[in-house]
Amino acid sequence: MELTFRKSELTGESMYFGTHRSGLGIYIIPKKEYSGTYAIFGTRYGSVDSKFVVPGETEVTEVPDGIAHYLEHKMFDQPDGSNVFDKFSKYGGNANAFTSFNITAYLFSATANFEENLATLLDYVQSPYYTDETVAKEQGIIGQEIRMYDDNPGWKLFFNYINCLYNEHPVKKEIAGTVESISHITADYLYKCYNTFYNLSNMSIVITGNVDVDSAVRVIEAGIKKNEPFTEPIKKIYPEEPAHIASPYAERRMAISSPMFMLGFKDTDVNMDGRSLLKKNIEISILLRMLLGKGSDIYKKLYDMNLINSTFATDYTMQPDYGFTAVEGESRDPQRVYDIILEELEKVRENGLDREAFERAKKVMWGKYIRSHNDIEDYAVTFIQLLFMGIDYFDYYEVYKTVTYEDAAARFNSHFIRENSALSVVKPL
Repeated sequence: MELTFRKSELTGESMYFGTHRSGLGIYIIPKKEYSGTYAIFGTRYGSVDSKFVVPGETEVTEVPDGIAHYLEHKMFDQPDGSNVFDKFSKYGGNANAFTSFNITAYLFSATANFEENLATLLDYVQSPYYTDETVAKEQGIIGQEIRMYDDNPGWKLFFNYINCLYNEHPVKKEIAGTVESISHITADYLYKCYNTFYNLSNMSIVITGNVDVDSAVRVIEAGIKKNEPFTEPIKKIYPEEPAHIASPYAERRMAISSPMFMLGFKDTDVNMDGRSLLKKNIEISILLRMLLGKGSDIYKKLYDMNLINSTFATDYTMQPDYGFTAVEGESRDPQRVYDIILEELEKVRENGLDREAFERAKKVMWGKYIRSHNDIEDYAVTFIQLLFMGIDYFDYYEVYKTVTYEDAAARFNSHFIRENSALSVVKPL
């Protein structure tokens, strides 16, 4: 197959892309100045996707929570009993995988034997092998992993925060599920999910680094085992999520030395993708840097009061149907941090955003985008995450330049609302 070539005159980044007849999206970003190569093979399938209608069917399928993560674990089991990691090690590849709310991805990095590593990646992700015996054995392993998450203060802080924000949306459920939910997973369930979400028309592969495009295409074409793409989309079913938050506060006590907090705002302006979603992301990211970044007045006030330390950080998580900001750190008085932030944001609402601070923060965002091309692993992961939201990472500047001070002010007034805020705290025992 032939790929289309695209080059950004602004950044100098080049990309070859196309869609295989199987429906697989292929994106290759060569960077000859690098010694290594990174490939990520992902599917639009994550922990929130437990209720769906398979293309060609009419009945709704509902599966146990945690099955996407469980399936990821089981993909490393091979029909011949071999160990996938041993194959990668043989070729000097470093392999891994992850499951998030909306994506499952399999990946490797290598400095040699790229073609062999790529062939191995394509082979095992297309070779499901589940039996009732191996599924039952994995329940104990994943059950232990779930109990480890239960003992992780940062993990519990995060999910308690998400459960404050969301009433019904499955983003509030833990990615690995519960010990109870995974006890209901069977080989049949795994095959049902695999055959639905691992159809190549629901997947893409992104390759960055020192790669020869022609050889990569040859390996991909030779490695594709199925050529029956879905002719209609998978219908994912989510419950109706009300705009209001579920609870303003959550607290837990665990074996830690200093209180931890996470606070922020539920995004109620949702159900968008592509450039609209990217524009919202840029706007909120600018606002977080302006208002709560290390050069902001609020940060300085909290730091001078000895209420925060170097762990203080901000983030915005987005998907087409949900989103939220998160501000986290350690503090001797998390409630006071929360109260001060809300008080100071109300002053901003009264006085208006600082135009110079907006321009500075916007320039920083462009710098971050340029620097993101330097780490081929983060580059590929970010690329595929945005791709699955309908966003072309190469379109960043075209969207970025449209963001105005007035856009940021409007986004501030709609997003940073006290009624949509929540605070999660983990305190020492």
